[in-house]
Amino acid sequence: MTTTIESQQDKNELTYTFVMEFDASAERVWQVWEDPRQLERWWGPPTWPATFDQHELRVGSESKYYMTGPEGDRAPGWWVIDVAEPFTRIEFTDGFSDQDRNHDDSLPRTHTVVTLDDLGDRTRMTLVAHFGSLEQMETLTQMGMLEGMTLALGQIDGVLASTLER
Repeated sequence: MTTTIESQQDKNELTYTFVMEFDASAERVWQVWEDPRQLERWWGPPTWPATFDQHELRVGSESKYYMTGPEGDRAPGWWVIDVAEPFTRIEFTDGFSDQDRNHDDSLPRTHTVVTLDDLGDRTRMTLVAHFGSLEQMETLTQMGMLEGMTLALGQIDGVLASTLER
């Protein structure tokens, strides 16, 4: 079971922070980030599921994905992996793409830091999304990022539970 310890928006630090605990090892929680098929099951809110057509959790690699809305419209995006320390830390830059899958520099990017802390039979995951400016933060907030991340992260328990028996 997930326990959300903290979820906050800090306009002074230009961050969204989510802290969660899972009844799973850090190695197991790492897998929901590393395996694109598991990542697809939770990245994006339930009404905007993600499809990753390119993903490798390796420094310097670029992930390409799109989220599909209820009406079938697609919102493409990308990550560039900056840090990938197995079972402990992931850092990536996240941005939007245009419909031709090129980076869309007209929309804000975020830098996300994920840390996994092994608590024995549980893992604490802290996700901090950093924004370049208050304007960028407000733009993404208005686009629904805070609610979307909350809903997306809430799906991780189901992914962990359905694949624990593997």
